[in-house]
Amino acid sequence: MTFASPALLAVGLLVAAALACGAVVVFRRRAAALTAAGVAGPGRVRQAGVWLTIAGIAVLAIAVAGPAASLPVPRESGTIIVAMDVSSSMGAKDVAPDRLAAAQRAARSFIAAQPGSIDIGVVAFEEGALITHRPSGDHAEAEAAIGRLTVSGGTSLGSAIIASLSAITGKTVSLGRNGTVPAIGYWPSATIVIFSDGQDEGAASVTAAATATAEKAGVRVDTVGVGTSAGTTVDVDGFHLFTALDSGTLRSIARATRGTYYPASDASQLDGVASTIKLRLTVTSQRLPLAGAFTALALVLLAAGSVLTVVRSGRVI
Repeated sequence: MTFASPALLAVGLLVAAALACGAVVVFRRRAAALTAAGVAGPGRVRQAGVWLTIAGIAVLAIAVAGPAASLPVPRESGTIIVAMDVSSSMGAKDVAPDRLAAAQRAARSFIAAQPGSIDIGVVAFEEGALITHRPSGDHAEAEAAIGRLTVSGGTSLGSAIIASLSAITGKTVSLGRNGTVPAIGYWPSATIVIFSDGQDEGAASVTAAATATAEKAGVRVDTVGVGTSAGTTVDVDGFHLFTALDSGTLRSIARATRGTYYPASDASQLDGVASTIKLRLTVTSQRLPLAGAFTALALVLLAAGSVLTVVRSGRVI
């Protein structure tokens, strides 16, 4: 328990202690005088009113000092980075109307379902990655950023994870020489949600190092597979290229970071992603003022002391 004004508490308790000492002296003198006169002194019950009144003053001193307690409160909080694959393969139509449009709809639904205590950022990635909306409580702007995305280029899941970690930490994260894993601190309340078809055209070593960086930092990576394993063709610069969902890569990323892989082979499955992705609960301290409770207790003690004093002695004082 903490106090807003410890000085007031000290003064109030000193006053109560002085009253208690004074009451002891008075009771002893009165008892001695009555004993010398051959009269029995008052019992402890008759003194109860005084002690209740002094106790009420002590409790009132605590109330005036502004007591408060810190209570642990579980809540969904932290940072989410929604990483959207905008590579050319996301233009495939094996998920209606196409992979990117279906993923955009699912991502916006996911964002809309999050509580205001969550900061949400958006990263768009293809061969490289770009932070299109830094983490903030403005969920509407995050949804708008997702809506502006268009397809282009190849795919690099490693770049997506590194850019997402940069957005989480607020500083540029880069892999060391020979793909060594950098130390970026510990961020257990952060989650990356990747919407992708999993076709990683970046170096496997980069993806592995980026995944290890996230795992070392305590950042969970959930992956959402967009597309079908049967696949289809997509037109890229006049060429017909075959593309299919690579769930294996997405599963391995999620598994390595203690995340979860969510398959979505059609639009209806993607629509249900928002209700299946579970965020971790964090525990925060909430300050609970206790002045009201102590004031109520003080009033009860003072009232009880006054009543007992009046009943036993016929006097208020």
